[in-house]
Order: sequence, then structure tokens, then C-alpha cells
Amino acid sequence: MTNFTEEDLDHYLQNQVDLRHRQVSKSVEEVQKIIKVLTAEISLKDTRFNSTANTGVQNNTFKDQPALASKWAALLQGRGIFNSSIQVLTPTLFLISVPVRGLTGYKERRARQWRYYTLNGSQLLSPVREPEKLHQWLELESFTNPIQEWHDELVAIEGDLVPSKVVNVFKEQVEAAIKTCGLADKLSMQESLGSVVRVAVETSEVQIEVELVPTVEVMNCWPKRARWPRLLQRWPSTECTRCIKSFGFNLMATSNYHWLLSFSRAEQVLLAGIDEDGGCRRKCYRVVRQLKEDVWCPGSKPVITTHHLQTLLFWTCEKYPSTRDWCNLQECVLRLVQKLHKCVSQRYLRHYFVCTYNLLKYTNTNELDDMAKKISEFLNNPSTYIH
Repeated sequence: MTNFTEEDLDHYLQNQVDLRHRQVSKSVEEVQKIIKVLTAEISLKDTRFNSTANTGVQNNTFKDQPALASKWAALLQGRGIFNSSIQVLTPTLFLISVPVRGLTGYKERRARQWRYYTLNGSQLLSPVREPEKLHQWLELESFTNPIQEWHDELVAIEGDLVPSKVVNVFKEQVEAAIKTCGLADKLSMQESLGSVVRVAVETSEVQIEVELVPTVEVMNCWPKRARWPRLLQRWPSTECTRCIKSFGFNLMATSNYHWLLSFSRAEQVLLAGIDEDGGCRRKCYRVVRQLKEDVWCPGSKPVITTHHLQTLLFWTCEKYPSTRDWCNLQECVLRLVQKLHKCVSQRYLRHYFVCTYNLLKYTNTNELDDMAKKISEFLNNPSTYIH
């Protein structure tokens, strides 16, 4: 094996990784501005949907908890722009959660086991399948005082908020808003399969495909399914885990019947403070992400996204919690690549917070096998790729 040198790695970081970071940051900024205008227009027509300007730290529910808001501000002080509503899956594919209004005071309930209805509200003789480990039903009774509009049969059945119905209503509002908010030259609807609203956003340099997902933001609450931190866990610190859990989680409308548990705030806060001890974790992550996008898994809809790599990084940090484990960038990059190769080869990557769920469960196995082969070739001769 011919290894790369520290000089090779520095050159790679400066000339490829940093360039990618600047380009994506510019795209994020432009997309944010356009989607804020779009969602503000939607919010005027349907008060159930909020502007993305009011997500996360700007959420009204969050603002009503000054202690939590103060903690959030202190945690992220000096760390630049932070918006947990945007997930950059690839340089040209973003996922943006659109917060909803009128659903506050969430309390986890013991849900009914089965639902006997179709998406149009008619009764079924056999039950709808149970939600998987990262999904759940969502009942209006789970909230303290949901506004009357959420009881509308266009979005609810038998007291359940149905994500596909919420998405259908939201999609109609998106289509109308594109015409009325003067963004037709920058925004266009895209065809989509299932409960997803996709739009194409024209930035100054590239077209970005954006998935818009109505999202219930749950603050100061942690789901029972996410048994985190784990016993004898040494990373992150106890204080950090307690702080992160207080920021809560999201429920995203991404399927027909079941809402997806999302921990985007927790994940981004973890990533923001990942090198407080002076380690090279973030640099390591960026190098592997660049290799993934350029060599192992290119394209706008790859089998492995940045979210998979981020999850892998968290697991690696947990296994190697010491500062001395993250001093040598060269060794750390190879270690993370080896772990990625193992996950892709075995087609298994545990979700970081709900560790019983395999993030690669429904992934194309042929694409994973092809990626594993490419990573193996890299590990045999990494200097060919980093020079």
C-alpha cells in the first residue's frame, strides 16, 4: 500500500475540500433566502405551515422557553450560521424541514397498535402495518391544545395526523405560492414518488434539488425509542448529552401513515462542538465526504449521503473518545474509511440515537457492493486519490 503524506493531505484540504465547502455554503445561503420567501407566502395562506425563518431556535415554542434559548445561544456562540432545518445530503440535494404551527405541548402516548383505515379514510378489514423503529403514529391527543384546523379531515383520520395527507395539502400550497410570490424563474416543481414535495431551485451557479418536508418540532422532550446515551458511554460528555436532549427532536412527514423521528438539532449541535478538544474530527469527516462525492459514490442521488457519513463519525467518536485518538489526521482518515468500508460491505449502519434501526436497510445492495469495491481500491493505494 502506498500511503499519502501530510503534505498531500494539506494540499487536498486546501484545493478540493475547502473549495467544496465554500461552494456548498454559497448554495445553502441562496437556497435559504428563496425557500424563506416561499414558505412565508405559504404561511400567509395556511397558518398551519410556518416560514423556515421560524424554525429551530426561532420557533415560537422555543422562544417561549428563555432558559432553553439561552442555553442554545451559549452552546453555539461563535460558531457561525446555524440552521437545523437544512440537511445537505449532497452538494445538489438538500432536505429542508418546514415547521408547522398549532401543535404544542407534546407528550408521548402509548399509541393504539393498529389502524383500520385507508388514506382516503375508509375502513380496512385488515390493519395497516405497524411503524418501524424510526417511525411512529401521531395522534392529535398527544398535543395539549391543537388548533382546530388540524382536525380537518383533509389532514386527519380518526384522531390521527396522517403525514401523506399533510403533504398533499402542503404541496398544493407550494404550487400556488410559486406562482404568487414572484419566484417562478428560480423555483419549479419536480416530479416525486410517494409523500415528498420536491422543488428545483436555480442558484447563481447550479440547480439544487430540494425536498420540503412538513415537520413537527418537539422541544424539551426526548423519545423513549432513543435510548441515548448508552451505558458507560464516554463521548460526548454527560453535560453535553443532557443539553442536547433538552433541545428535543422532530417528527417529519415522509411516508404515508407514519412520522419519521429526526434528530437534526442534536446531530448538528454534536457536529458543531466536535473538536472542542482541538482534535481533527471535522477535517477527517470533510476529507472522507469529499472522497465519497468525487470517487466512491458520485451523483445527485447517491446510495450514501452526508447523513450516513455523519452517523459513522459519531459512532467512531464514541468508540474513540480520547483527544489523543484524534491528533493524527492521516491515521484518522484511514480509520474512518475502513469503518465506512465495513458498513457498506455488511450493508449495516446503525442509527446513532435509535441504534436498533439499520440506516442501510432499504438501500440498493448492488450500489453498495460497487461502492465497497471502490473503497477497497482506495485502501489498497490511497496516494492515487490524495495527492
